[in-house]
Amino acid sequence: MTADHVFTALASPARRELLRLLLEEGGQPAGRLAERFDMSRPSVSEHLRVLKDAGLVSESRQGRERHYRLEAAPLMEIRDWLSPYERFWREKLANLTDLLDEMEDHGQDS
Repeated sequence: MTADHVFTALASPARRELLRLLLEEGGQPAGRLAERFDMSRPSVSEHLRVLKDAGLVSESRQGRERHYRLEAAPLMEIRDWLSPYERFWREKLANLTDLLDEMEDHGQDS
């Protein structure tokens, strides 16, 4: 799965909410997930399909129900991809803090 597929899947607030529910409450049937949304069950199923295609959830059948479970590996890949950007911004903020501290020190010397 490519990062583009994962970013596309994460672009939807409904899909992010589905992932949150699976993270916090564990795997569950599609019907139970659909009950939590103000949209048709087929719409929720379509969101689950996009998440599955991106590798963010796995699906298993238990009798007549489809159960979904969070798959964290693609999120770890995105985290790794974002890591250099996080370091960049941490350095910028540290430099800003140093500058503000320096300005404060000079203001007290006057």
